[in-house]
Amino acid sequence: MSTQHNTAVPSAARGPAMGLFERYLTVWVLLCIAAGIAAGQWAPSLFHAIGRLEIARVNLPVGLLIWVMIIPMLVKVDFGALHEVRQHVRGIAVTLFVNWLVKPFSMALLGWLFIRQLFAPWLPAEQLDSYIAGLILLAAAPCTAMVFVWSRLTNGDPLFTLSQVALNDAIMLLAFAPLVGLLLGISAIVVPWDTLLASVLLYILIPVVLAQLWRKMLLAKGQTSFDAAMAKIGPWSMAALLATLVLLFAFQGEAILRQPLVIALLAVPILIQVFFNSALAYWLNKKAGEKHSVACPSALIGASNFFELAVAAAISLFGFHSGAALATVVGVLIEVPAMLLVVKAVNASKTWYET
Repeated sequence: MSTQHNTAVPSAARGPAMGLFERYLTVWVLLCIAAGIAAGQWAPSLFHAIGRLEIARVNLPVGLLIWVMIIPMLVKVDFGALHEVRQHVRGIAVTLFVNWLVKPFSMALLGWLFIRQLFAPWLPAEQLDSYIAGLILLAAAPCTAMVFVWSRLTNGDPLFTLSQVALNDAIMLLAFAPLVGLLLGISAIVVPWDTLLASVLLYILIPVVLAQLWRKMLLAKGQTSFDAAMAKIGPWSMAALLATLVLLFAFQGEAILRQPLVIALLAVPILIQVFFNSALAYWLNKKAGEKHSVACPSALIGASNFFELAVAAAISLFGFHSGAALATVVGVLIEVPAMLLVVKAVNASKTWYET
């Protein structure tokens, strides 16, 4: 790709520098765990009342928070960049293969191995299926917004990153529900199809439509106005995520206090899939002859998750108290340190990659 072409890349495609919230996301999550558990112990009646604010199994406060979480991220996605996929067909093919044919199925296997077999004696028996369901939901949702940050930290090709994210989001509209339903069925977990399809409608289709309409309105005022608006609305997502985590851990507090090792045990299969899938995508890009600037974002997209969607779907499908909701939140907890390790690895191995 020519230098002239790269100079026309929108700033949103290049990705922001890692901000304070993103860099210390793990710290904020840990604080939310402590705050949520404490609040749930001090004011249980308040959170029980919040939990009852439901319509058709959709918790209204959480539904609103999820929209505030997801929509600003989806505003960054330019579906007009889909035509750029032809510029790096091999890198796109590798990422799609890892995202949709390796990661969800390998996570289902890791869930069975660790949750149902190795760690079963230390986990509540009634939550085993729910933990596996949460891991599957996490793996079936490829990352959207944070990929722009990871790509920039590795000097990744911005147009490849933008086109791959747009393509993944387009595929997710059609593939998320069937893939989750298939893997839950294979794992012998009852699939509430009506709730699953409602989650896709509420947390993928409607937010995508609203975000793209908002994007069009902002861009009509010019790129500078768009960038300024994104700088203002960006923190909304993080604030809504942290508020959701406080609510979630207010409900999960009893279970965590009874079995504090559960978070560490759930982190094991998630970490394995992050490092396995990133290494696989990185190696396959080298074998396919792609440039390092493509292999890096490909590896990062192949390993990270759209955890906001996973959290929303887990709460809708299984509830606040479920192991599924807790498992998706563990994904949030380890996302930043795990991905920063991947960033460090691909940057340090550039010489090996290019030989």
